[in-house]
Amino acid sequence: KQDRCVVMGIDDSAHSEWAFDWYVQNFHKPENKVLVVHCPEAFTNVTMMSPGKVEEMIRDTQVKVKKLQEKFMAKLNEKGITGDFHSLQGDKPGSAIVDCACENSAAIIVTGTRGMGKLRRTIMGSVSDYIVHHSPCPVLVCRHKDKN
Repeated sequence: KQDRCVVMGIDDSAHSEWAFDWYVQNFHKPENKVLVVHCPEAFTNVTMMSPGKVEEMIRDTQVKVKKLQEKFMAKLNEKGITGDFHSLQGDKPGSAIVDCACENSAAIIVTGTRGMGKLRRTIMGSVSDYIVHHSPCPVLVCRHKDKN
């Protein structure tokens, strides 16, 4: 059977871990290849910072991404799931995840939700909302009742 690509958008929240675990327990099939993707938050106002501060932020981000990669690759290996981890570039995570799904002909996108309040979501926008409205394929939004 042909491998089906599942793009899973994650961040460093408990919601992402819960969504990953829910997907594995309830939805995963052996022919699915899981592409775990993370889009680090873009740096705003870097022009106002010293070069040293910018370098420090970049290093901190690289450390965080590496930790996420190690954590989720370990989870994939532990469950015997074929997969990979990609750090995406872009200042809009939703858009980067949708682009990644297009480039990899994803069968589905899986994401958690941070459960932002209505006002905050209206002001900031929601990554999961963006993905649902712009995805070329079905989207599974895993919402954790206790954590929202």
